Formats: sequence, C-alpha cells, structure tokens
Amino acid sequence: MSRKSYEKGLATRRKVLGDAWVDRALSTATPFNADFQEMITRYCWDGIWNRDGLSHKVRRMLVIAMTLAMGRWEEYRLHTRAALSSGDLDEETLREILLQGAIYCGVPTANTGFKEAREVIAELAAGSADAKRSTRSKTAKASAGKRTPARARRR
Repeated sequence: MSRKSYEKGLATRRKVLGDAWVDRALSTATPFNADFQEMITRYCWDGIWNRDGLSHKVRRMLVIAMTLAMGRWEEYRLHTRAALSSGDLDEETLREILLQGAIYCGVPTANTGFKEAREVIAELAAGSADAKRSTRSKTAKASAGKRTPARARRR
C-alpha cells in the first residue's frame, strides 16, 4: 500500500477516534512498534474502514458488538466513547447493541458492557458539564471587569 493509503487511513482514524486519541497513539510509536502503527493505519483505517460496502455507522456498531463479544474492554470503551461523542450512535442504539449482545454473547458479557458504557456516558456527561462550567466561568470573569452603566454611576 502507498503513502496515499496511509494518509487516507490516518484521516479516517482521526475522524473515527478523534485527534487526541490518534495523537496519543502515534506519540507512543517507537522503532519497536512503528511498523505496527503504520500497518493498522493502512490496512484497518484505509483498507477496511474506507471500503464502500458498509457505512462508518454500521462499522462502528460492528466494532462495538465484536469488542463486546471478545471482552476487549479497552477497545470497547474507545469505540463507544468515539461513537457517542461524534453523534454517530446514540445511547438508544448502544442499548440495542448490548441487548442483542446479551442473547448472542451471554448475559454476563452484556452486563459488563452496560457497566462500561455507563461509565463512558458518565465521563462524557461530566466532561460536557465541565466544559459548560468552564465557559460560564470564563464569561463571568470577562464580564466582571466591565462596568455596567448602573455600576458606573454608583462609583
């Protein structure tokens, strides 16, 4: 595969997982694992994710279901977080994947899947709340230094 395939794969990897995750993964590349990073970027993220046969939404659903079935919780959390953050999947769709998984992968597996998903959802909500608080705090600080006409007259 060409350099072009790597670049296309990298763009897809960033779109699916987010820049922060990809930057972290690439920053850990060493001479020992650099070939692996390049291989997964070309083959997984371009060769498979960029095929015409399935939409990215369907691929996300499959990855979540497969990582659930295998009990690969780090990858499950990564893809669950990315899917919810991007809006590609919502909590209702995730719940349906987990209920389907309970039948085909077993109730204990789905139970862990629900637990892991709840934690991701809570982290996303906390991050969203933190971002809103930070924005409000910055806005309040910025406006605190400005005098309103009523305040200006009192001084």
